[in-house]
Amino acid sequence: MGLENIGQKVKDSLVGVIRGAGDILGATIEETRKATVSALRGVGDAGSAASGLVAEVITGALQAAAQVGAEVGSTAKGAVIGVVKGVGEVTTVTVGVISDAVRAAIKGTGEVGGDVADASASLAQSVVGATKDTAVSLEDAVAGIARGAIMGTKDVGGDLTTAASSTIRGTIHGTQQVGGDVIEAIRASASGLVKATGEVGGDVAEVTRNAIVAAVRAAEGVGVNTEKAASAAGSGAMEAAQGIGESAIKAVTGVAAAGVEGVKVVIETPFKKK
Repeated sequence: MGLENIGQKVKDSLVGVIRGAGDILGATIEETRKATVSALRGVGDAGSAASGLVAEVITGALQAAAQVGAEVGSTAKGAVIGVVKGVGEVTTVTVGVISDAVRAAIKGTGEVGGDVADASASLAQSVVGATKDTAVSLEDAVAGIARGAIMGTKDVGGDLTTAASSTIRGTIHGTQQVGGDVIEAIRASASGLVKATGEVGGDVAEVTRNAIVAAVRAAEGVGVNTEKAASAAGSGAMEAAQGIGESAIKAVTGVAAAGVEGVKVVIETPFKKK
């Protein structure tokens, strides 16, 4: 299977599979994995082709789900996991591939009428696990997921602040499930969210505030120290803000100074892993 019309080919193959599948998630993972492997093995430079390919495969899968009335959330999750697995079988999974996959899944979810916020949380949680066996570190993977979530939400005109909350929440649960460093994952996610928000001209202050609130609430739910979670989110946001400019730095500083959810937000720059 070459790259030509790959999205349509995936859609056509998945329509029948999804229609008769009891396990939509599992079926989607396997079909998108096979399609990705087949397509990448047919090109000379698989690494360069991977980023463009994943978006086509994921879009095709979501269009198939919409056509047969299947559950979009499971299909989006399965498609992202499938393409990450497929890319990993042929070439190296990169942060760019992860980001592009999440972006395509969120954009595609919005285009077929799915819930973008739910997709952000679900994808963040599942993709953390899918990248565990790749060469990408947890922190880099989380940052890539965050970037993809913001970009995909922007593509469909969604609420970036809600996307930030959902992504942080999913990241915390996903990281805990794989036994990763939750505090470091929060920092990396917040940094990725704020950096991408700055790139698309979004409200850095509101994204920062929502990221910290979500970090505190989700951390409390999984038994992680809320002050450390707030500090990690605030520090990650500041790390990104420093690369954006003075207005972003002031925005993050203002949010931290006000405190969030009754929790003091201590900015550590550079962030020191505890």
